[in-house]
Amino acid sequence: MRKISIGINWQGEFDIEKLVEQAKVADDAGVHSCFVAEAWGRDAFTILTVLARETSQIQLGTSIVNIFSRTPAALAQHFATLDELSGGRMIVGLGTSGHRVIEHFHGVPFRKPLTRLREYVDIINSLMRQEPLKYQGEFFKLERGFTLRFEPVRKHIPIWIASVTPKSVKQTAEIADGWFPIFFPKEQWKSQLSGFFDAARAAGRDPTDVMVRNPSGVTVTDRPERAIMGAAAAAAFYIARMGDFYYEHFCRMGYQAEADAVRKAWAEGGSGAGAQALPPELVAQMGTAGDVGRCIEALDEAEEAGFRMHSVNVAERDPVTRGEIFRQLVG
Repeated sequence: MRKISIGINWQGEFDIEKLVEQAKVADDAGVHSCFVAEAWGRDAFTILTVLARETSQIQLGTSIVNIFSRTPAALAQHFATLDELSGGRMIVGLGTSGHRVIEHFHGVPFRKPLTRLREYVDIINSLMRQEPLKYQGEFFKLERGFTLRFEPVRKHIPIWIASVTPKSVKQTAEIADGWFPIFFPKEQWKSQLSGFFDAARAAGRDPTDVMVRNPSGVTVTDRPERAIMGAAAAAAFYIARMGDFYYEHFCRMGYQAEADAVRKAWAEGGSGAGAQALPPELVAQMGTAGDVGRCIEALDEAEEAGFRMHSVNVAERDPVTRGEIFRQLVG
């Protein structure tokens, strides 16, 4: 069976009944996990509370929440409570975000994000284990020995981290249960995964203990050109409008000319021009869109490369048909 995951949109039109239906169909079909994003739209935890009550098997997580807008103890409370409501089905999805969102939406200084992230992981894990909270870090100095005033369902909730820069990826390999990479063309799969697993080994870990979600998602659709255009638009937005992390990520992989072209086109002609500046052959390597058979081939190729979880999207609106497609993708 393949571990496939779906995402719940954090922006645009909002219909909680449709979101619940999506999650229930995936739950019944054996989909591994459902992730709710959070940026500057709706908050993730309210939606996850509803989904925790309305589903029974599917794992639920954040992809992602940042580690600046809430304290580590507050995040531990959120996740421990949701783990209790869901019967132990939560995944903690964390990331640093970037200075534009953190400083200009949340109004918090974006300082030493990797140090801060490590402290969050330490504190969340400690609270889950019901250890008296005594912690001396650079950001958090906690001396009173607080514990959660209820027994967590699990002593450890899996923590997944979204990371991009070499230092952050290395730290993820050292401390996380899972990794959310982003924007890896297929020709980069081998080198990127090899570097990540080497970092896990260097930290004394078994690489198989750290799950990696394939960033090259699949979309089952009879309009693949629309999905491809969406993938190009997303990549262009991150390159041109989300600070330097993603631009530098493309540069490190050898695509500086392409990234420069996107930024130039966006500055001169807006989002549409930025998306069109990405070479079609590069966009095609960052995801697959088409019928079920083609998407299953892409999932198997990614599985063979070393990815153990796969992000999927099914355009079909009829819930019965969508459920059958999910079952085929799960295998």
